[in-house]
Amino acid sequence: MNSASQPLMGKLVIDTAMGSFLGDKRIRLLEAIAQHGSILQAAKAVPMAYKAAWDAVDDMNNVAPEPLVLRATGGRNGGGSELTAFGRRLIAFYRALEQESQAALARLSGQLAQRGEPDIAEFRQVLRRLTMKTSARNQFAGPIGAIRTGVVESEVILTLGPSLELTAIVTNESVQNLGLAEGRDVLAFVKASSIVLMVDEEGARVSARNRFRGLVQKIHHGPVNTEVTLDLPGGHHVLTAVVTDPSVERLGLAVGQPVTAIFKASSVFLVSTD
Repeated sequence: MNSASQPLMGKLVIDTAMGSFLGDKRIRLLEAIAQHGSILQAAKAVPMAYKAAWDAVDDMNNVAPEPLVLRATGGRNGGGSELTAFGRRLIAFYRALEQESQAALARLSGQLAQRGEPDIAEFRQVLRRLTMKTSARNQFAGPIGAIRTGVVESEVILTLGPSLELTAIVTNESVQNLGLAEGRDVLAFVKASSIVLMVDEEGARVSARNRFRGLVQKIHHGPVNTEVTLDLPGGHHVLTAVVTDPSVERLGLAVGQPVTAIFKASSVFLVSTD
């Protein structure tokens, strides 16, 4: 049997106003967290790297309207973790939707086969090309609270929480092309390498529009650089920066330490969710 004659099989990715953030592997991770009560043990069960599991939980909590997982670091098993009621409802929704989508694919596969096997192969190719990936480590979702229009560029302010806002600078043409308007949900992406960390703000003056004061949640040392993840105010979002190892030592960074993350509004890029 050639590949064109095989039935279509799909892996569901949920794309909502929160963004494309939930697929089969992440659902299995959430299910494993519910079963084991530990991100470490859940990562082994999936299987996936422990750091990748932490990053996935951070990403999901960042773009969801409320946390999916409540975490505690440390302990013999890597810290306790608990799935929230919202997380459990989301799993149930995903699994039900997965069954419906596979049934729809089976019907579509039969219809395409009646028109000739090459159609199925072409359909697979189109689906692959429509997949969007981004290298940005930080992603957020929220409604636009305000748009301040200038001569060439506009300042777009996203409301991430009751006292948490993120500002992006985009061209006026982009505002029109993306259909940006107050109240509309958008995704915001920030590369970890665009973020600067400060320990002592006293007397410091910077031009960067975005300043987030948080606590160091974890520090992951790499061969050259180090990932530093901050818990932001509100207990919902996290922000990850990549800095050099000497910078970590010079700043004396440690888990639980207050740190301010700074990045320019021009370092934020927006994606419309509609």
